[in-house]
Amino acid sequence: QVQLVESGGGLMQAGGSLRLSCAASGRTISGVAMAWFRQGPGKEREFVAAISSIGGSRYYADSVKGRFTISRDNAKNTVYLQMNSLKPEDTAVYYCAMGPIATMTDSRYYYWGQGTQVTVSS
Repeated sequence: QVQLVESGGGLMQAGGSLRLSCAASGRTISGVAMAWFRQGPGKEREFVAAISSIGGSRYYADSVKGRFTISRDNAKNTVYLQMNSLKPEDTAVYYCAMGPIATMTDSRYYYWGQGTQVTVSS
């Protein structure tokens, strides 16, 4: 049984930084793409970042480009999202996802975590 467990969320002031982690169990993350999505209050889930299976390609939503960095450590079976220069509009539940290719399309991901709350105060 594959599980993705996110951690690292919390309350942060605008301008601050947080690092989210997504630890996978039940299968290796080697050979699959990983991504982060988020869902803000009253909003639909949206793509944040994705990384290809060997980390050679990374994709970001325009809203986070230059501020967020996705990375992976296949040896630790973990994916990270470093979030800098946080803004109140980054407030959301952040979800980790696993899929065959790095894409912005959420339907292409077949495993999802339960999410971790990030709240950014102004």
